[in-house]
Amino acid sequence: MDVFIATYVWPGLIIVLQSVVLIVALLVFIAFILYADRKIWAAVMLRRGPNIVGPWGLLQSFADFIKFIVKEPVIPSGANKAIFLLAPLVSTGLALSAWAVIPVNENWAVASINVGILYVFAISSLEVYGVIMAGWASNSKYPFMGALRSAAQMVSYEVSIGFVIITVLLCVGSLNLTDIVLSQRDGLGTRLGLPNSLLDWHWLSLFPMFIIFFISALAETNRPPFDLVEAESELVAGHMIEYSSTPYLMFMLGEYVAIMLMCALTTILFLGGWLPPFDFAPFTWVPGVFWFVAKVCMVFFMFAMVKTMVPRYRYDQLMRLGWKVFLPISLFMVVATAAFLKFTGWVA
Repeated sequence: MDVFIATYVWPGLIIVLQSVVLIVALLVFIAFILYADRKIWAAVMLRRGPNIVGPWGLLQSFADFIKFIVKEPVIPSGANKAIFLLAPLVSTGLALSAWAVIPVNENWAVASINVGILYVFAISSLEVYGVIMAGWASNSKYPFMGALRSAAQMVSYEVSIGFVIITVLLCVGSLNLTDIVLSQRDGLGTRLGLPNSLLDWHWLSLFPMFIIFFISALAETNRPPFDLVEAESELVAGHMIEYSSTPYLMFMLGEYVAIMLMCALTTILFLGGWLPPFDFAPFTWVPGVFWFVAKVCMVFFMFAMVKTMVPRYRYDQLMRLGWKVFLPISLFMVVATAAFLKFTGWVA
């Protein structure tokens, strides 16, 4: 019995505790990211943004949360009620589960599995099912049209994201997310005789793939200018038209969790994860988790600025960019990277 407890019970409890801490920290972080998104957008448009609830409006997201959970959920009479209510649970649950393998610092991950990047890619691919379920179960043409748009958009840009990840894996030689971060201690900068710094991160050596990954992440998460899933002029709110109250809140929560996942993946794959920008004091005195969070916030700031400046694409432009531009470029870069590594022997 003691062996069973030591082998299964205690490790299980530790995993549950780690998961709860991660989810709570992530949800609180997203509350302030929502606030930051609205304030950045307001600042660019010379507006105030949230500024009433709490100091400088910092508690606005929590007030919105209370508003959503106390409102009465309305379910259309013609909807498939079981699937209608299951769809937001699927969307949010899958988005949160992908964070299980994300390392925010060295040895700071709920599950540091050897195929972590494949796990994240698989979970992000499954998220489209929550959207399709919502569009179909609503029994209305506008949500269904938004769901089909979302499915086509997510599948299209997952292809280019997959090829971008392959180029990084070729340089690293591992599918473990921690190994991907640690491999960026030795990169282009050190091979040119420079001290270890941000020049060793993959954003420089794989710069075209960094740009493709960033734009594809915008499209994958339905961020402007690729928010055609919920284009106001045509679909009002896409697959979420018939949702209100807590189910709508869960869809929005799942969307922002997926956005932060893409920001975290950008940080891990191209920006050195928790590594400091310069490998000497005082930068090395700062805990790695601080650098990770700072880089994630920087990537999200870039997401927010794109939202404020770039006009929405037409749907045919969106598809052409994914299939006729990003796919050939990313496929060529996979071949070119493999050939370069083969003939130069530059491996991690």
